[in-house]
Amino acid sequence: MALSSVSIAMTGSGGAGVMTAGQILLDAAAKAGYYGLMGRTLGPQIRGGESAALLRLSTEPVQSPDDGFDILVAFDWGNIERFREELPMNPGGLIIADPHAGDVPALMLDAERRIEYVPFHAMSKDIHGGRVNMVALGLIAELVGLDHDCLVERVTTQLSGKGQTALDSSRAGLDAGAEAVVGVKGVPRLDRPKPRTGDRWSITGNDAAGLGAIQGGVRFCAAYPITPATDILEWLAPNLPKVGGTLVQCEDELASVNMILGGSYGGVPSVTATSGPGLALMTESIGLAVASETPVVIIDVQRGGPSTGIPTKSEQVDLNIAVNGLHGDAPHVVTAPLSIGDCLFTTQWSVHLAEAMQTAVIVLSDQTVGQSRTIIDKPAEIAFIGRRKVAETVPGERYLRYALTADGVSPMSLPGTDGGAYIAEGLEHDETGRPSTQGAHHTEQLAKRQRKITDFDYGDHWALVDGDPDAEVAVLTWGSTAEVAREAVNRARARGVKARLVAVRLIDPVPADRLRYALAGVSRTVVVEQNHGGQYLRHLRAHMDLPGRVEAFHRPGPLGLRPGEILAHILSQ
Repeated sequence: MALSSVSIAMTGSGGAGVMTAGQILLDAAAKAGYYGLMGRTLGPQIRGGESAALLRLSTEPVQSPDDGFDILVAFDWGNIERFREELPMNPGGLIIADPHAGDVPALMLDAERRIEYVPFHAMSKDIHGGRVNMVALGLIAELVGLDHDCLVERVTTQLSGKGQTALDSSRAGLDAGAEAVVGVKGVPRLDRPKPRTGDRWSITGNDAAGLGAIQGGVRFCAAYPITPATDILEWLAPNLPKVGGTLVQCEDELASVNMILGGSYGGVPSVTATSGPGLALMTESIGLAVASETPVVIIDVQRGGPSTGIPTKSEQVDLNIAVNGLHGDAPHVVTAPLSIGDCLFTTQWSVHLAEAMQTAVIVLSDQTVGQSRTIIDKPAEIAFIGRRKVAETVPGERYLRYALTADGVSPMSLPGTDGGAYIAEGLEHDETGRPSTQGAHHTEQLAKRQRKITDFDYGDHWALVDGDPDAEVAVLTWGSTAEVAREAVNRARARGVKARLVAVRLIDPVPADRLRYALAGVSRTVVVEQNHGGQYLRHLRAHMDLPGRVEAFHRPGPLGLRPGEILAHILSQ
């Protein structure tokens, strides 16, 4: 039996090489012409301990997990109970275990499972320097029909710095695993990949966000490491200097946000990256960016909360604080990437928005898109780069930094500009920037800051709208749930349901008029998100009425949403 996609889970304790094997398998599949997705799940300790690599290989572009796994390969069963729920098996799914690790735990068993035992440990011991993960990798690749030469080539590239002995033992392990496949029957194999033209990328959402920031014009980053956002900093650290930029690792999140305010005030587009706890600490200074009209971008890679929460798991839980967490009337922009690949576009677009409107933009990524890796076609070049209105001052004439312009955006002078000196601080001010307590000045500046956000032309980038023009049901979602919802909508349409996907990239300000147009004609609107309280639906209801019968479909992490459960909801009504 051949399939267009196959889902594989590999589990094991820290040091077993699960993530290395997953990465090699994904890259080898890409080399062979396939697309793929690799997520990861870790225990609460962040480093070490139990882990699982979660892969989906496909003949077509894919950025969503399937409903379950076709194959689960256990290097060992260490602490499997901690993430058993994250490893759903498809009907008839195959579990491959090593007898050296003991029997398959009872919690992994049910009537629909098939179990095969392969002595990975013993086989690796027969190879000088052999590793269990290489033997298992050779077996998996052969099972699903992945070209063995592509696998060997990828391992050779991956381990080229380890020396010839390591290469020889790894190749021997791959060969041994491939030969062991004769004892495993009835495994779904992938269809042959279609011929492809053009370049393809292997990229994570966090890497894509870093690239998007640079392509948007960012040349300064200040940040404090925090899971799961640290990968952005690790990508930017070697790459920013290549374009003349600088990264500073700060002592904490407060220093980080204030440093990017200083960098931007000096004329350099600036970014920081954090997660929920860090965003909470930054809110006062983000308010300073709004009041002083200093453009900054804050990438929030969300994780389970509140407080320290679940650092290694994903959840869409920071919408409330991102939109409403600043004190006073502080209009700013909140965006959310719709997929791993879209982290590039949305981050670049967010830099453009921040610079064009001279305000703060918060980008709501999360652990799912941030730390998962996918194979995508090389994205098209994006034209826009962040550009701010720079003042052309006249020496001797009074410079109005906060002039009441029609679009709310006032030309910003750079430090040292002759005649362009002004006060930039958090106190309310008049048009020159001089602090003022007058009600008229406060009202004028409040309206000015609001006007530039609400009147800005966001173009067609506000959302992805796809599906039947005469749809009866619309699935309305945001951020990382978009690709899961897209697959659910496509499955519903294949069953004859007239359905439409509206995946929103612009969270705030709410694009109410565009949403009404995108939802026109539907009798049901299903709002899908991954949090406990339905934060996005509550946010929308504060600004507009949704058409037809509105249904909330949401639940918290750490379990990711699956296409099948969204489909079941669509079909249940």
